Amino acid sequence: MQLPVVSDSPTPVNRSTRGLVDQSLVETEASATAASPRRYAVVSLGCPKNLVDTEQMLGRLDADGYHMTDSVEGADFVVINTCGFIESAREESLGAIDEMLQLKRSGAIRGVVVTGCLAERSREALLEQRPEIDALVGVFGRDEIVAVADRLFGGLEEQRTVFRPAPVRALSDNIRAAVTPRHFAYLKISEGCDRLCTFCAIPKMRGKHATKPIEQVVNEAKMLAASGVREMVVVAQDTTYYGMDLYGEPRLRQLLEELDQVEGLDWIRLMYFYPMYIDSPLLNTIAQAKRIVPYIDMPLQHASNTMLRRMARRVDRASIERFVGQIRDEIPGVVMRTTMITGFPGETDTDHRELIEFIDQQKFEHLGVFKYSVEPGTPAEKLPNRVAAKVVKRRFNELMALQQRIAFNWTQSRVGSTEEVLLDSELPDQPGVWIGRSRAEAPDIDGLVYVTSQPDDRFAAGQFVPCEFVAADGYDLIGVAVGPTR
Repeated sequence: MQLPVVSDSPTPVNRSTRGLVDQSLVETEASATAASPRRYAVVSLGCPKNLVDTEQMLGRLDADGYHMTDSVEGADFVVINTCGFIESAREESLGAIDEMLQLKRSGAIRGVVVTGCLAERSREALLEQRPEIDALVGVFGRDEIVAVADRLFGGLEEQRTVFRPAPVRALSDNIRAAVTPRHFAYLKISEGCDRLCTFCAIPKMRGKHATKPIEQVVNEAKMLAASGVREMVVVAQDTTYYGMDLYGEPRLRQLLEELDQVEGLDWIRLMYFYPMYIDSPLLNTIAQAKRIVPYIDMPLQHASNTMLRRMARRVDRASIERFVGQIRDEIPGVVMRTTMITGFPGETDTDHRELIEFIDQQKFEHLGVFKYSVEPGTPAEKLPNRVAAKVVKRRFNELMALQQRIAFNWTQSRVGSTEEVLLDSELPDQPGVWIGRSRAEAPDIDGLVYVTSQPDDRFAAGQFVPCEFVAADGYDLIGVAVGPTR
């Protein structure tokens, strides 16, 4: 099992991958074999926001004397932080739960604790379906994970569920044990979502939008920088809505101005822009910042006005084109990522052709497509005119073929240029070849840069190195180091 990451596919359908935490985070062998050790393993699924929750739970367990293992086989119990966003994510989460329950039946582990979005969404129904689960912890019960583990070790079964209401203010994330490599981390600036998109169940799982105060976000950013983080990825359910509930107006610009002053950080990357509350002062802040990279992730979901209305997106194609054009014009060299949904109820061939036309026109550097799946409890569940599965598959393939051509052409156009690359890791089976990313690639979801080194190079993960791109390989680039690391 590998480190938990978001899918590194350039065109993810389910942007989540299961895995165990990196061995570098495990306590030393001597401490792990101390008297009466309490060992646990973790399986973290889903988006970066969920990953932050995982790290917060690990931090609390570690602080209380629990020891994280690098394999399930060495653990007394397993914490599974689940995703419940779409059908494929739920299936993956249930598969992980069943796998761990089988280990429990065989005596390999003592207990199974299920947390996160699927736990929040399914609640007691999940216990009825899988009664061998030892504890079920909702999204907002995560900070009680130590009490849950203590009850498990104490053999107490009187409370098997921990569900708490969504807080008025976002929970603090200042007690974290990193799951990501040391040099990059995610910074969650708010929780929940006030959008009522008809396809989405996130508000039911994560509650209404709750802003984390600016000073709290900045303090967490400083802690990450002090721990060695060089790239910080800002995440939320709705980044541009930041501040509305707490300050009565969007405050993302003011937050970014503060974050840009945090010493030790090199790159700040922005994810999950909603196509509203974008204006020139915000874009000028991004363009003029020292540390904010020219990269915007803005999920759009569709371009047909009919589909946008049925999805309750509160924007139309004209406003989307205006926002995208404004971002392109006001942030020099910006790279954009977006996601689309195909097969939404009522989508006609005309709607599909309009989406193809829009994608071909805008030429996003990175674009992923989700096949619509029915989400229980959402308004779209009741919409008529479902699209046949074979039609959805055909439309998906057409969209991805178009985006592949756009992305490959863009990657090829970068050959011959020189950019700074952040090194993530050395290829295990190819010494001297490193995997890295330029400012144009977000961790785990975009393409990669393969960097060749010379025998006298002293590369290490977390270093920046200037590279000339000498070849393109699909979504990826091949680079040669042309200067010293920093």
